[in-house]
Amino acid sequence: MARLDPCGTPPGCNSWRVRTGAKAMNAMNDHLAQRLGKRAGTSDIVPCQQYDPLVPRALGTVPARGAHVIILGLRGIPHVQGGVEKHVEMLAAGLAARGWSVEVIGRSRYLPGNGSHMWNGVRVTSLWAPQSSALEAIVHTFLGVWLAAWHRPDILHLHAVGPALMVPLARLLGATVVVTHHGYDYERQKWGRLARATLRLGEGLGMRLSHQRIAVSNEIATTMTSRYGVPVDFVPNGVAVARGPYETGILAAFSLQPKRYVLLAARLVPEKRQLDLIKAFARSGVSGVHLVLAGGAEFESPYVQQVKDLAQETPRVVLTGFQTGDKLAELFENAALFVLASSHEGMPIALLEAMAHGLPVLASDIAANRELDLPEADYFPLGDVDRLAAAIARKLAAPFSQSEKRAQSARVEGAYSWSSVVTKTLQIYQRALSR
Repeated sequence: MARLDPCGTPPGCNSWRVRTGAKAMNAMNDHLAQRLGKRAGTSDIVPCQQYDPLVPRALGTVPARGAHVIILGLRGIPHVQGGVEKHVEMLAAGLAARGWSVEVIGRSRYLPGNGSHMWNGVRVTSLWAPQSSALEAIVHTFLGVWLAAWHRPDILHLHAVGPALMVPLARLLGATVVVTHHGYDYERQKWGRLARATLRLGEGLGMRLSHQRIAVSNEIATTMTSRYGVPVDFVPNGVAVARGPYETGILAAFSLQPKRYVLLAARLVPEKRQLDLIKAFARSGVSGVHLVLAGGAEFESPYVQQVKDLAQETPRVVLTGFQTGDKLAELFENAALFVLASSHEGMPIALLEAMAHGLPVLASDIAANRELDLPEADYFPLGDVDRLAAAIARKLAAPFSQSEKRAQSARVEGAYSWSSVVTKTLQIYQRALSR
């Protein structure tokens, strides 16, 4: 049967019989969508755009442009909180710009409306998932793999080790699978013993059974190659900064002054160590400076409540909630210092963005942060609140000059471009398809 493009039309085919088959397939797609809990809406759907026809190819040859990839294993795009989400947002747009047909399957609670819509040349499909921190990712990926099998992409690209549990099912259904390892999720503090074991299993299945494997840090790539005896490509996260000036009003909304606040942009989860940062800020002795925590939480938890309580008790601590787009960019652009105190990272996009904005930074001395090769004075021992407090005071007392700011921005943007990420990912897709 001719494979359909996401609009339901077999590429390059004008026969009545296949067009009739396309209508039947569309009807079956709608039926499946309803069974999976994503009844089509209308207000959020941009009329379907025609994709470039797929380049005809003989069996075993590699498509240069126009192939179809489905990306799965994330909450959604665009402007959804999370490092994986930012990575996929930029990657998907880049792939679409290179002529690929790209579909991202996200979780309905993070996306506007139901059904599918177009964004920057990318089809974003909303698919139901349970509202449970333990079950959300795995159930959504299970449903997404079946939906992907129905759409028959050239590549199914799974992100993170939890969703990688579904690699055997995807292979059984005939998919060519690429997995990106974004970090050791089983080391996150929120998971219990069973969840950690399940995530380790997902890592093993993803590394052993996928056609190609990607890691966002060199340390992860080296470890996975050693642990599972398979080649793993290192493709780091990228960074892209749109230059201001920004006039969103967010500084005034939270009574902030330019260059008079310390910033952390991260989800409210234990591994981001917001409690350490609040305590260190209180001990730093700096005056006239605020601490801004920009980030939200998908699920209420005892940790989230602890952060809120300590922030309320500590003078000059501001919780802005989740921010994105120009508002987040304005917070970055006007901060005096960015601090990442986390105990777990894959490749810290927020830290890269802060550096690209020319900010002085402080980061915990974990392996993922060390991989950015910052000056030694930019690191502090994980969990050492007193050392962090002293480092905050020291950094604020010696702000960057304009030349230092420009040099830091140029270094980061030169080393971590999304264009390079897209190019390297396409090379990996081509190897997967030529197997």
